[in-house]
Amino acid sequence: MRFYLDHAATSPLRPEAREAWLAAGDVLGNASSTHGAGQDARRVLEESRERAAAVLGCDPIEVVFTSGGTESINTALHGLWRSRREGSDAVVLPDAEHHATMDTVTALAQEGAVVRDVPVDAVARIDEAAFREALDGAALATALVANNEAGTLNDAAALAHDAADAGVPLHLDAVAAWGHLPLSFRSLRGDAAAAVGLVAMSVAGHKLGAPVGTGALVVARSARLTALLHGGAQQRGLRAGTQDVAGAAAFAAALEAASGEMESEGVRLRMLRDRLLDGILRAVPQAEVLGDRIGRLPGNAHVLFPGAVGESLLFLLDMAGIAASTGSACQAGVAEPSHVVMAMGRSERDARSALRFTLGRTSTDADVDAVLAVIADVYERASGARSATRS
Repeated sequence: MRFYLDHAATSPLRPEAREAWLAAGDVLGNASSTHGAGQDARRVLEESRERAAAVLGCDPIEVVFTSGGTESINTALHGLWRSRREGSDAVVLPDAEHHATMDTVTALAQEGAVVRDVPVDAVARIDEAAFREALDGAALATALVANNEAGTLNDAAALAHDAADAGVPLHLDAVAAWGHLPLSFRSLRGDAAAAVGLVAMSVAGHKLGAPVGTGALVVARSARLTALLHGGAQQRGLRAGTQDVAGAAAFAAALEAASGEMESEGVRLRMLRDRLLDGILRAVPQAEVLGDRIGRLPGNAHVLFPGAVGESLLFLLDMAGIAASTGSACQAGVAEPSHVVMAMGRSERDARSALRFTLGRTSTDADVDAVLAVIADVYERASGARSATRS
């Protein structure tokens, strides 16, 4: 039997999303075609856009459907950089961002971007004073709503307000946060007439129970972005190409379902998470919870197991039928220390000894029980493996 505690990597497909996906897949036609079949597809597409916008708190025209978080982030950052005002070359980048953001900014640096790093504190929360100071004269800024590894929440409204005051376009990465926190693009944005402040927000479908390969970038009407993909005028010219009607329908259905259960699921997941954390700390007194114990995503349990190698812990847990992770799934298979843990002021050794357990819609007490039944033995064996390797 398998126990899945890696919902932050991808969450099981929701029945509502599957049904919408299959139903829309039966609609014949390219949504850009002018004949009747094409217009049938267009109708499903635009209805899905309207439904997504209603949940995301924005206008339908501001929803740009993408293939997921990585594409959304790339579209936002490349688009804002290439449409920047003359003489403004700085990109404001907090230290513990997702690799999709960090690697994109690295690519921009090769085009001449000057990266202004912003530290995070010991729980991986962005230093707001340092963020505010770094904004002066910047071309753009980016920030996580919630850290994807540590689960710590940032004050997205304050970051958006600071960016607006500084006259800097801001992108918020809401991939880890959306579906767990009540987020409204319109409310976070405030002045919808400005071309600065919060102008873009990324969301991924497979974190919410939509199919892999779906997502959206919310782009303010007033935002100036240069397109990343060319070849057509679809979606305000910001993403050329034939649009995925079935994916859009499934994504909208998953958004609605996640929004409808957000409050009750938040309460349930916090209870499960706290039982998991408390049980781990009892079974392994050496362990330490990373991230903010209170201001964190409801299903996130990020734990440091001193002296153990994360890959060994994962292997032993997997042998027991338990799925977890050492951090972002985008870095899976890459044996490197967590940059998030190191940004929190921890050593490289600690950064190789952290595990992330994440709970979601299908999580139950049985998942928590499975971890607690084996974690002491797993830790003992993984710690021994490290000692044996060093000797």
